Amino acid sequence: SRSSVFSPAFHSSQPLPCSSPSALHSLPPLWPPAFILMAFGGESIFKDEAMDEKGERARMASFVGAMAIADLVRTTLGPRGMDKILQSSGRGHTLNVTNDGATILKALHIDNPAAKVLVDISKVQDDEVGDGTTSVVVLAGELLREAEKLVAKNIHPMTIIAGYRLAAECGRSVLEKHAKDNKADPDKFQMDLLNIAMTTLSSKILAQDKEHFANLAVDAVLRLKGSGNLEAIQIIKKPGGCLRDSFLDEGFILDKKIGIGQPKRIENAKILVANTAMDTDKIKIYGARVRVDSILKVAEIEMAEKEKMRMKVQKIIGHGINCFVNRQLIYNFPEELFADAGILAIEHADFDGIERLALVTGGEIASTFDNPESVKLGHCQLIEEIMIGEDKLIHFSGVELGQACTIVLRGASTHVLDEAERSLHDALCVLSQTVADSRVILGGGWPEMLMAHHIDELARKTPGKKSLAIDSFAVALRAIPTIIADNAGLDSADLIAQLRAEHHNDCSTAGVDVITGAVGDMEKHGIYESFKVKQAILLSATEAAEMILRVDEIIKCAPRKREERM
Repeated sequence: SRSSVFSPAFHSSQPLPCSSPSALHSLPPLWPPAFILMAFGGESIFKDEAMDEKGERARMASFVGAMAIADLVRTTLGPRGMDKILQSSGRGHTLNVTNDGATILKALHIDNPAAKVLVDISKVQDDEVGDGTTSVVVLAGELLREAEKLVAKNIHPMTIIAGYRLAAECGRSVLEKHAKDNKADPDKFQMDLLNIAMTTLSSKILAQDKEHFANLAVDAVLRLKGSGNLEAIQIIKKPGGCLRDSFLDEGFILDKKIGIGQPKRIENAKILVANTAMDTDKIKIYGARVRVDSILKVAEIEMAEKEKMRMKVQKIIGHGINCFVNRQLIYNFPEELFADAGILAIEHADFDGIERLALVTGGEIASTFDNPESVKLGHCQLIEEIMIGEDKLIHFSGVELGQACTIVLRGASTHVLDEAERSLHDALCVLSQTVADSRVILGGGWPEMLMAHHIDELARKTPGKKSLAIDSFAVALRAIPTIIADNAGLDSADLIAQLRAEHHNDCSTAGVDVITGAVGDMEKHGIYESFKVKQAILLSATEAAEMILRVDEIIKCAPRKREERM
């Protein structure tokens, strides 16, 4: 029946007026605009293949998509969270094994618009603070789950949004009030950093050796002296050994070998970092064709090319350097010239490698060599060849940027190393943010229970329907420790009931202890989190839920058709 397309107001026994402009004024006010369009011959304003979902259907599609994404990553939350295998459909079928929320969501090809909003907030969380990528998606999904129940009770989305805003501000102010700042005491602050690093690594593949890696991460970040420039920390992955064999080395390590006949050790190095062509057998004019009538002419062309390369090498040597690092290949002839001049030439260094090398040695990447005075050289005290496992690498020590260091990761396979790198990167990001904003709070579900307790009190004081939305916000916050307990195989209902009772005391430090399977003292166990990370999770999840709640129509444009050519 056609009546299902329209709103309930259409069920009228009044006859359809004649299709004339004056008849518009005689239409009953309850008839929807969609029906008026059809009555006067205009069925749709969109192209044929465009899709338009309105009202309840659009809102339901948004809720379902967002909750599906949250449910996808919720099993990865907490110290006992599980991993996902992500297998690509491209050539080689590469796979990742990870429990990092941002990595999982980046790999998904999603069609639902609301789900894409949650994927975006996860990416932003990863870029801004490094950790909490799963928590922000799960919290946003729980807020929408509670909002769906309120919408079903005919509470307007804008009323829900107003309640959520009040609750989020209440939660943020409570966290700010209970945050601690030990920056004035260096020893306590370093202990805070260690605790935060161990808490971050507890839910990662590095959990078994979290003390070792927390020390590596804290040492690396404290070398930055508050600059927050993580580019100065390089991570190198070398398969072999076990994760505990990983170590921190001062200076810079380049994953390249020193060529044959070149010096293996250089002291007081002057380094020219370049991105230039150093090959002799290519004529650099595209589409050029040379026709010769004897083999001698070919030899002359080769000699001209060699002479051209010899002049280029002489210009480079004229900079007074003893080490040349190039982004592109260095062929045998120029390599031989560099070796004769006693200069170490390193070819085909990857672009990230030479950018970081230029940064830590204080040089700049050059591509022309006519003006030596305009080229900024890099400096370091010693360049030498080292062995890691069975691989030879080049070590630059005593670099100009004293903050620079390299973390060498060892592990059983490339998949383990990739996940270890992601885990360590998260810890480094969180620590650098904590150095900038040194406030810390307890972890293990303590912040969510504390905020939920105060938001419950706010709901009791707030008149009107907004109090229902505020109450729902508290329920969504309690879902985080509930999921942490569920993922650890614990009785979440009993634990959350105990935590609610504990948090009626305002000085409580109780949280979920997944090791003993009971309520534990988070301060005693040293489970701390960065205030900045938790604040970002709270505000980002609330804003994402608010954006999705505002949706009442989804319009998908018709795909562009390729024009047929004659």
